[in-house]
Amino acid sequence: MDRNIRTVDDVLRLLDGLFAPDADRWTGGAASWWDGFYADRSKPVPFFAAKPDENLAAYLDRGLIAPGRALDLGCGPGRNALHLASLGLEVDAVDLSPEAVAWAEERAREAGADIRFRVGDAFALGDGLAGPYDLIHDSGCFHHLPPHRRVSYLALVDRVLAPGGHLALTCFAAGAMGCELPDEELYRQGRLHGGLAYTPESLRRIFSGLEEVELRRMNDEPPESPYFGEPFLWTALFRRPA
Repeated sequence: MDRNIRTVDDVLRLLDGLFAPDADRWTGGAASWWDGFYADRSKPVPFFAAKPDENLAAYLDRGLIAPGRALDLGCGPGRNALHLASLGLEVDAVDLSPEAVAWAEERAREAGADIRFRVGDAFALGDGLAGPYDLIHDSGCFHHLPPHRRVSYLALVDRVLAPGGHLALTCFAAGAMGCELPDEELYRQGRLHGGLAYTPESLRRIFSGLEEVELRRMNDEPPESPYFGEPFLWTALFRRPA
């Protein structure tokens, strides 16, 4: 007889297990899937290019984000972490994939950037991600989480984001990219179908504890642009009240 649910973490782990193993993109067990994704660096994947998100660059250029400490969630090959470090921010970056982090570390060495990289599940690293951070940046991590892990995500933001700090988020836009099934149906099917789509209203509800600074579609950047931009993504900047 299995009667071992006692804490919120126990419930979250149980819900993790309701999804098929090949649907997992968010726990430490997904590292091998992401390693396979990043193994061929020559693939024509737009965000493999070593250039930052256009919205992140715009926030910094417009002075919406002040210099300080930054956490890059799901950093991949490190393109946004490198941009933040180049502008003088003190950067921690985390990703599930050792392959992605190895690539990011190579780029950092080539650029002479001092970035602290971590391999692992951001929800399980505990003191390995020691805030407070003035900026949490997430380009493409949030939309790979199942609904119940939004609880973990918000708890992480609450724990490490400094008062007055910002959350910069990029995620799939409903009507353009991502799965639009209701949350409950995802559990019935045991799949996330490659990532979840969001509407502006859903993002505002989920992050209602933060102040909205800007929420818009990402600009469509041409290949020759120094920035990454795809219009099937939402970009959002939220601020934690001081």
